[in-house]
Amino acid sequence: MGNKIVYVKELAPLTKLFEIEVPHIAERGKAGQFIILRVNDEGERIPLTIANRNPEKGTITLVFQEVGKTTEMLGQLDVGDEILDLAGPLGMATEIPTGKTVVCVGGGIGNAVVWPQVQALKAAGNKVIAILGARTKELLILEEEITALADVTIITTDDGSYGRKGMVTHALVDLIEEGEKIDEVITIGPVVMMKFVCKATKPFGIPTQASLNPLMVDGTGMCGACRVTVDGKTRFACVEGPEFDGHLTDFDELITRLAYYQPEEKTSLDDYHRCRMDEAADNLQRSE
Repeated sequence: MGNKIVYVKELAPLTKLFEIEVPHIAERGKAGQFIILRVNDEGERIPLTIANRNPEKGTITLVFQEVGKTTEMLGQLDVGDEILDLAGPLGMATEIPTGKTVVCVGGGIGNAVVWPQVQALKAAGNKVIAILGARTKELLILEEEITALADVTIITTDDGSYGRKGMVTHALVDLIEEGEKIDEVITIGPVVMMKFVCKATKPFGIPTQASLNPLMVDGTGMCGACRVTVDGKTRFACVEGPEFDGHLTDFDELITRLAYYQPEEKTSLDDYHRCRMDEAADNLQRSE
């Protein structure tokens, strides 16, 4: 089957990093691209960003948060286990300028996208400022990896438990108003966060790319689940994105579409928990 997990690390509560042997993706993947995987032959397909890759070792790094049935199933795997299907690289790579000042704004699990973006931007000779946000200190991920690459790293937490108290948008606006000449902003994280990052940069005329996270199924644009509206036109994030002009993106529509299947997702997760509890009870009875 292949796709063997060779390294596992817990980054934060319910958030894990997997390094996986998949040479053809490690060789060809670029910043901003993603993969789609299935844990088993009855599982759903979910997209995950290629957070890092090592062509020499033939491995890629994935970061995920256990928020649903499939990510919980993924979290049960360990070193030596294999993932059934892993397709990629998918999507368009981040457009990397040269000799510019670029601010990468990440929030929560979105920092997994910021990591390869900062790496690629620095390799192209850009000045990179990273603004990383989280609700609390314990939920902040990949600070060390990104700080090692960026020229400047600013940390914000909603509760002030680490770094600067407040939202990433506050830090971004302060940076602009202090006179930092910013040529471009790239943002990735919760949709509401990206919406307000784009609202913050628009009055200053700073080009802002948002890495969108709509529902995806096949990853080829055939199913249409990933459609988003940009500049009044329907675009397919899995083949035309995931990055689009944030000033032209309909974030409210994206928020609505992401909520479509929440009842079904909850039912699926509840059923999975019940099955695991029944299995544990059966195992206990057999051991007695």
